[in-house]
Amino acid sequence: MSGLLFIVFAAVLLWAITRFYLRGENLSRYDRPGAIAIGDSREPSAEHHEVVQLFSKMAESASGMSGKRRLTVMREAMDAMGEDADLSDVEVTGVDVAGVPAEWVCAADANTARRVLYLHGGAFTMGSPKSHRAITSKFSRIAGASVLAVDYRLMPENRRIDCLTDCQTAYRWILENGPTGAEPVQTLFVAGDSAGGNLTLAVIAWARDVGLRAADAAVALSPATDGTFTSPSLLANVATDHMLGPLLGPVLKVPKSLMLWFSWFSNRLPPSDPRISPLHGNLSNLPPTLVHASEAEMLLDDARRYVGKASDAGSAASLETWHHMLHVWHVFEQRLPEAREAFEHIERFLELMAPRMLKQSTAEPVD
Repeated sequence: MSGLLFIVFAAVLLWAITRFYLRGENLSRYDRPGAIAIGDSREPSAEHHEVVQLFSKMAESASGMSGKRRLTVMREAMDAMGEDADLSDVEVTGVDVAGVPAEWVCAADANTARRVLYLHGGAFTMGSPKSHRAITSKFSRIAGASVLAVDYRLMPENRRIDCLTDCQTAYRWILENGPTGAEPVQTLFVAGDSAGGNLTLAVIAWARDVGLRAADAAVALSPATDGTFTSPSLLANVATDHMLGPLLGPVLKVPKSLMLWFSWFSNRLPPSDPRISPLHGNLSNLPPTLVHASEAEMLLDDARRYVGKASDAGSAASLETWHHMLHVWHVFEQRLPEAREAFEHIERFLELMAPRMLKQSTAEPVD
C-alpha cells in the first residue's frame, strides 16, 4: 500500500511541476482577434510561390543527413542567402562588441547616432549577420540608421542563455558606441526575426529591469515568444507553414510534457522563464513594439498572445499580419512584393516613433 501511495504522490508531483512550473501561466485568454491584416487575402504573389519552391529545394538538400552534418549544411545554406543581398550602397564592417563578434551595416545616408540593434533568427542554432544582410541593409536604408548585427553564440555548442547574454552585452555597448567609435546613441531601435524576435523582446524587458536607457521602439518579425509550446497555431498551421512545418511538425508529435522536461534539462531554465519565453514575463512599461506575422505560420499565436498581453499591460504593442506568407518573408525583400510592403509599414512605424534628424549629429546646426 505504501508503495502505491508513493507512486501516486510521485505522479501528482510530476504533474504539478510540469503544469505550474514548466508550463507556467495559462495564456489562452489572449487567443483573440486584434491584428491588422495587410494585403490580398485571396492569393499570394507569383513570386511567393517561387520562393516556396526555392526553400523546399534547400530543405531537401539537407534531408537524410545525420544531425551534425545536417546542421552544418543548413548553416551554410542560410549564410549563402546573404550573398543575394543588395549591398551596392551599403558598407559592412566587422566589429568586436566587448568580446561578441558583430558587424555594422550602414547605408550611405546612415546617421551614426541613430542605430538599430539587429538580432538574427535561425532557431538559435543557425544564422549570422551574413545570412540576414538583406534585412539589415534594408533596415539601414528605411531607418536612416547604422545597424549593428550581432553574431551571438549558437546552440547546441552553447547554452540557450548564452544567446541572450551576448545580445545584452551588445545592447549595453551600442548605447555608447557607433560605427565610427565612441559616441552616445540618440535614437535606438531593437529588431529581430524568429529566434531573434524572441531575443529582441527578451532584451527590451531586461533593459527595463536593469534600468538602462530604453529603446525608442522595437520590431519583432515572426517572433517565437513562448517556449512552452502552447500556442494553438503551432499545430493548426503545420500544413500551411512551408518553412517551419517540415522542421517542427515531427517534433510536435512528441508529448508536450516530455518536451517541457527536455527543454528544462537542456536549457537549465524552466520553459516558462521570461528569458526563454518573453510572453511569460512582465510586459508593462516596454518601448512601442511592432510585430509582424503570417497568418499561415506556426508562430502566429505566439505573436498574437504577446501583443495581447503587452497591450493589456499598458504597453504600446501592435500586430500586423499578412496572408499566406512564409515565416519571416522579409528576408526575401528583393523577390517578394509582400516583403517590400512589410518594410514600408516598418518604415512608417519607425519614423512615427522617432523621426529622422535632418542632419547628422556631427553636422553644424542650421541657422
